[in-house]
Amino acid sequence: MSAHCSSGGGLDNLPETNKAAGEPLSTESKVLETGASMTQDVRPVKSICAHLNAFHVYANDTGRFLETNHYCAHLNEDVRQCILYDSPEANARLIGIEYMITPKLYNELPSEERRLWHSHVFEVKSGMLIMPQPNPLVPSAAWEAAETKEMESVVELYGKVYHLWQTDKDHKVPLGEPQLMTSFTQADQMAEFDRWVGDRDGRFGADFNKKRELRKHIQEPQVHPDADAAWKQGSS
Repeated sequence: MSAHCSSGGGLDNLPETNKAAGEPLSTESKVLETGASMTQDVRPVKSICAHLNAFHVYANDTGRFLETNHYCAHLNEDVRQCILYDSPEANARLIGIEYMITPKLYNELPSEERRLWHSHVFEVKSGMLIMPQPNPLVPSAAWEAAETKEMESVVELYGKVYHLWQTDKDHKVPLGEPQLMTSFTQADQMAEFDRWVGDRDGRFGADFNKKRELRKHIQEPQVHPDADAAWKQGSS
């Protein structure tokens, strides 16, 4: 990710508010942002190395879900941290955060904490989780191979995610408390799975059916019984 605050044709070409409340950027703000982007070092953001796209479900209301773009960095071999946006565009709204950890760290957590985390097995194996191809000049076969290799790693991880902006309610600013989210663990949990995932694929030039075939060889790890608590009877 670039250290600059603008991209493409610059701030003048960005949509003005992306459905958020507020006035368009003033000339003064544009000048300040452009100057800051040329002089400041944003090292934590530069460490972002992967763009993932999938759907998150509200843990306390599993009938609600959101498509989410993850921009992730490796903190170390056992921890990843992701900034979540509602789109991959330059003016996207930052809507949440997700942490991903290895089973080694997850198994050390107390039971009540483990219930806040979700697995990624279904997301990976179904083709729901993708790494959008960044450049059409990159051969598709090479990109698919790199993506599949990444999925072999992600399938083992547990995620803890909070959304801060309930964009499905058309809020113009972030309202209310952070919302614990979870992932889907089977296709019938998502109303019209093929339609929603297929629509996403159409925008990114992806195909979840093809990805599902390419990932058949990926072994499914045994998911800890405390994970994915939102889908289990008696969970709050």
